[in-house]
Amino acid sequence: MTNRPDDDALDSAAAVVESSPLSDARKRPKPGERRVQILQTLAAMLEQPGAERVTTAALAGRLGVSEAALYRHFASKAQMFEGLLDFIETSVFTLVNQIAEREPAGAQQARRMVSALLQFAEKNPGMVRVMVGDALVFEHDRLGARMVQFFDRIELQLRTGLRQGGDAAGSLSASADAQVQASLLTSFAVGRLQRYARSGFKRQPTEHLESALRLIVL
Repeated sequence: MTNRPDDDALDSAAAVVESSPLSDARKRPKPGERRVQILQTLAAMLEQPGAERVTTAALAGRLGVSEAALYRHFASKAQMFEGLLDFIETSVFTLVNQIAEREPAGAQQARRMVSALLQFAEKNPGMVRVMVGDALVFEHDRLGARMVQFFDRIELQLRTGLRQGGDAAGSLSASADAQVQASLLTSFAVGRLQRYARSGFKRQPTEHLESALRLIVL
């Protein structure tokens, strides 16, 4: 996974990945650093064309270790994907919560939340294959279910802010309007992520984003 502003949670191992062979020979990565290195490499491999399914053999080969070495840090391949899911959830909801704290409830807050989600995806294309489920097709069902819950949480956050904004404006249909708008925004975001993945990461999810969001939520 390449260094990007949203990769701070994983950047602690960057020096390990980029160190020289001689320094690698003298200093082996610590267990926590190796876990991060594995997740970085898995995410980077998911960015490649046709990489919806990454085998542990291919992952071990990219890292130059045995498959057994991978399982010293992760109990299963599913646990590796759970590590990526943890990163997605932590990164996105940290941004969403910051927006909820700083931006008054309402349409602008909702648009900023969706923008933050799609900007994160644009900077982390490997994660998008996880978010849209392509990388999880052959994995444990609980991983796909967790991703569904992720978008349910996004929709709930949007609905809450939109309803509060409507109430503050004196709308008599704030709750019903918020439910419809939150559903549309979430569906729009998922659609943009799917298009990004299906296009081989050529169609950017933030394309004409502000104009599109204003058509959905005024």
